[in-house]
Amino acid sequence: MHLVDQDIPGPKRDFVGYGRRPPRVVWPEGARLVVSLCINHEEGSEYSKPAGDGRNEGLAELNRAFGPEYRDLAAESVYEYGSRAGVFRLMRLFDEYGIETTWFAAAVALERNPEVCEWIRETGRVEVCSHGWRWSEHWLLSREEEAERIRWAVESFQRTCGQRPVGWYCRYGPSVNTRELLVEEGGFLYDSDAYNDDLPYFSEVNGKRHLVIPYSFTYNDGRYVLAQGFGGPSDFFDLCRRGLDELRLEGQRGFPRMMSIGLHPRWAGQAGRASALRELIEYALGKGDVLFTTRKRIAEWWLTHHHEFER
Repeated sequence: MHLVDQDIPGPKRDFVGYGRRPPRVVWPEGARLVVSLCINHEEGSEYSKPAGDGRNEGLAELNRAFGPEYRDLAAESVYEYGSRAGVFRLMRLFDEYGIETTWFAAAVALERNPEVCEWIRETGRVEVCSHGWRWSEHWLLSREEEAERIRWAVESFQRTCGQRPVGWYCRYGPSVNTRELLVEEGGFLYDSDAYNDDLPYFSEVNGKRHLVIPYSFTYNDGRYVLAQGFGGPSDFFDLCRRGLDELRLEGQRGFPRMMSIGLHPRWAGQAGRASALRELIEYALGKGDVLFTTRKRIAEWWLTHHHEFER
């Protein structure tokens, strides 16, 4: 008996990928490992009763939840911390080390914090990757609603940050229509709605080649607040350091890799946790062959050079 996948909407599954012969990537500046710091700026776009959602947002670092009939002021204030304090601590940290970052930003979150937009315009080291118009579940939207929100997000980022997003990342995961809609929109170089590889790869969408730059739930500060996650900042640093060391070793042996690290202002922006991020940045920079860069730069490099190392 053989299991055959049904022909249903959405991308076809691939269990092999690059297999036993991954590409021998030559990264910019001869790096053995490129690291993509992804700052998920969602605060201000989450579900809340003041926003008219009729519900409260979860994932607020509080081990309980109010019923939807009540307004959860405590959960709201956790998100406000990310926007009022945490995001600026992270900005100062990145400025201190002069490293490039990608911001998985929900458009509404940036609309509500113009000082972050000013910094993005000024620094020249930030790529804005759309995390949606709001921080919402795209699989609950109709195809028409999702297309409309993609358009709203693009228009919003152009207005607030002076740059259109060339990358896309949904909350948790995409709908079966997301990738097709991004290709139809025409201005996106890549999406990060996958967790299935250590390298970028091409997918085919309605006969067109489309780049996927996978993301990670593993090297992610979300594990601070999830069951069976990090016990503290030392756990975050240790896991990321070990991942960085192993991926860098593979790079030294001829197969350079990419590492994505997910951060959220309301979590990594807390002082004790930011200290672990500082340690990790200093550790990586001390290696001499680790490059912090944006996903846009990774995408442009792959699109230009992939034929040189995909052999």
